[in-house]
Amino acid sequence: MSPIRAPLLLRVQVKANIYKLSVASQTCQRVMSVERIFDEFGHFKRFQACLYFAAVFQAIACGIHYLASVFLVERPNFVCAPPGNITDVLYGNHTGASLEEVLPFFKPANGPMVVRTTVGQQWELSTCQRTQRMNPTDFTYEQVVNRTTEKCDWNYHYVYDHSEVYQSIVTDWDLVCDREWLAKLCQPTFMMGVLVGALVFGDIADRVGRRRILMITSLCQFVFGVSVAFMGNYYLFMVIRFLLAMVSSGYLVVVFVYVTEFTGNKVRTWTSMHVHAAFAAGVMMVAITGYLVRTWWIYQIILSTCTSPFLFFCWKFPETPFYLMAKGRLQETQVLLDSIARFNGLEPGRLRAEDLLEPNEALLEKEVVPGRAQLVEPERKLSILDLFGTWRMTWRTVTVWAVWFIGSLGYYVFSLGSVNLGGNQYINLFLAGAVEFPSYLIGCYAMDRVGRKRTCAPALLLAGTACMLIIVVPNDIEVLVIILSMTGKFAIAIAFGLIYLYTCELYPTIIRSLAVGSGSMMCRVGSIVAPFCVYLADIWQYLPQLIVGILAFIIGALTLLLPETLGEPLTSTMEEAEALGRKSSPDQGKKDPEEGVEMN
Repeated sequence: MSPIRAPLLLRVQVKANIYKLSVASQTCQRVMSVERIFDEFGHFKRFQACLYFAAVFQAIACGIHYLASVFLVERPNFVCAPPGNITDVLYGNHTGASLEEVLPFFKPANGPMVVRTTVGQQWELSTCQRTQRMNPTDFTYEQVVNRTTEKCDWNYHYVYDHSEVYQSIVTDWDLVCDREWLAKLCQPTFMMGVLVGALVFGDIADRVGRRRILMITSLCQFVFGVSVAFMGNYYLFMVIRFLLAMVSSGYLVVVFVYVTEFTGNKVRTWTSMHVHAAFAAGVMMVAITGYLVRTWWIYQIILSTCTSPFLFFCWKFPETPFYLMAKGRLQETQVLLDSIARFNGLEPGRLRAEDLLEPNEALLEKEVVPGRAQLVEPERKLSILDLFGTWRMTWRTVTVWAVWFIGSLGYYVFSLGSVNLGGNQYINLFLAGAVEFPSYLIGCYAMDRVGRKRTCAPALLLAGTACMLIIVVPNDIEVLVIILSMTGKFAIAIAFGLIYLYTCELYPTIIRSLAVGSGSMMCRVGSIVAPFCVYLADIWQYLPQLIVGILAFIIGALTLLLPETLGEPLTSTMEEAEALGRKSSPDQGKKDPEEGVEMN
């Protein structure tokens, strides 16, 4: 190596290393530097639009798999199977020659079915037990005779009503009575996988890149999704579903980062919020497919393959410029910049990757000495405890976590519970997905007009009001109950959608990722609790709405105490973040544009 070339390579290497350190601490100066890409090439032009809609298309699969269990574990009417063949069936005013003829009308609360077998035995059949009439005189519904009762378990088998649900995992594996809890574990176990996936893939994406994780998780979504349909065993089914949850969560977490790093701050609010819209489209597809296909394994295959075209072009995705710059891969960054320029109809080479390092030049000159590279001393490593550094920040963190929790809890309680509202369960679930589209449009508009706090707090209060009104509405007015439930879902979706961006703006650069990550953890806790909350309807029909309503009211009121961040630049230090919302002079708090990025 020539003596002239050696210092040059050393300088380049040091430049890359120092840049990695500066990215690790996420200084505002670095953000402004890379944001120049969007000032030069456009915040959301042809290149970014194509990437955005392609990446968001696969997010539909996440919405599908998150809610698919609604019909996978659907439980039709059933009774304990009688011994022998049946000749006659009585149930109230209904008669028939087989159980299948009468089962559509069966309601356990109204009494058992009475059947007569070919050998003359008479049995009273309930869901989890069967009773034999001893020495009956005639075949009538009501009869005073001695009886012997035996508990029905999975060894006796059950007879199911196939008029609405031809085949589900409940009917295949008799997940009723003493085994009913196995069916109820399906959704909470999936949400546990979502939690693990968010932790695992979020960290890996920072190490190996966003592009690779998008490719791996989308491929695994297809493989695991189809594999679920061929599991002939409940426990294998649960294991594969857990893995499917991990990769679905991994894709959803990384795609938020991916689209954010390819879009400028002028459209970032809209692009980040409308990833949720793709998720809502997946919920609607679950409703449509569930209505058209009543066999669970066919239903699962169709849902898992509907976004498979994404696999044919996801390998063409580029890595994000933020990640490439963070890793010091300047040559690859330059290739990407030229590609963006050409695709957007601009001249290649108008922006050089080295130009994005200019804010650090003074630092480089100061840190490099002949023959030796001296890296900047790394900053103190922050922990989750720093979110509670002062009473003011403690209160803010608790409130933000509560919004994350109720947003997720309410979202899944309204979604999963929509099939129990009465009326057509498929239409209800479809509406639960469709109502999210106007919520994100209105939410985005309100966030940029009246502010983050003044959008989030009223949305939570509206959701709480809808829950309370559902409780007082008479059961026979199903249409009004459905309208109120959709209103609650509309409101909670607004709060759930904006909390991502609001959290970013409430915390300084040095701890922003940790704040969003910890909030996301509370979100996953809410999604795990939600299925159990829905199951509380077995105790009292309106208990889920009561819980969500009370929490939404309390947390909505607490949100009013948070500072407003609309129009405020992103803070860099804990002191600046803590000062948000405090009364100050008009000039105080204003920053030079080079010191902060406003996300409009």
